[in-house]
Amino acid sequence: MRVPGTALVTGPTSGIGEAFARLLASKGHDLVLVARDEDRLAALAESLSSAHGVTVEVLPADLSDREQLSVVEQRLLDRDRPIAVLVNNAGFGVKARFTRGEISDEQRMVDVLVIAVMRLSHAAAVSMGERGEGAIVNVSSVASWLTGSTYSAAKAWVTVFSEGLAGEVAPLGVSVTAVCPGYVHTEFHERADMNMGSVPGWMWLDADRVAAKAMRDVDRGKVLSVTGSQYKAMGVLLRHSPRALVRRIGNAR
Repeated sequence: MRVPGTALVTGPTSGIGEAFARLLASKGHDLVLVARDEDRLAALAESLSSAHGVTVEVLPADLSDREQLSVVEQRLLDRDRPIAVLVNNAGFGVKARFTRGEISDEQRMVDVLVIAVMRLSHAAAVSMGERGEGAIVNVSSVASWLTGSTYSAAKAWVTVFSEGLAGEVAPLGVSVTAVCPGYVHTEFHERADMNMGSVPGWMWLDADRVAAKAMRDVDRGKVLSVTGSQYKAMGVLLRHSPRALVRRIGNAR
């Protein structure tokens, strides 16, 4: 489905989120950009506005903070300034194993990857459903198909939640798409201090390619968006393999 109007993107200052923001601006969507880094938000807003002639609203917020998250929810519910596309992209990973890291980091990950996605999706679905149109794009991961600790579990929630919500809101004219990328050239791994030197080149994806494929799938009304034949094959294999084998693969990472 083609959805005109304003798009709200969380985590747009780098990587996949920035790719979504640039793509949507190039298609003529006005934007609301949500992230913690006000300076990077302002710089991106100026760049996109100058390049594409769109209106860009900056909304600084830490989505792990419930009060700041509520501000974003209210923006999605604003009937006078409707949001046509929501891209739930904000997220981060933690290098340490579950029992060796700080539980506060794990809690914050759940707050951003699960609670924020749930609450923003709810606000968007209610508002879009009232208007009879809209698109929700939830960035998940191929990690949602593997066993793991908090990150994989959170992304599994995003994928399953998106599939369930898609069926609920389709009769209202609203689409929901879960985007499941694999390894993408972004700041994600660097920020988490992860050494990715052992990952072969053929497994890496470009963020612009992921965003473009995702929006094509949104236009087609697809619920799952997977970029790259290697990850499509991996998805089929993992989802039809015995759970014992999937656990072995997950534990070997």
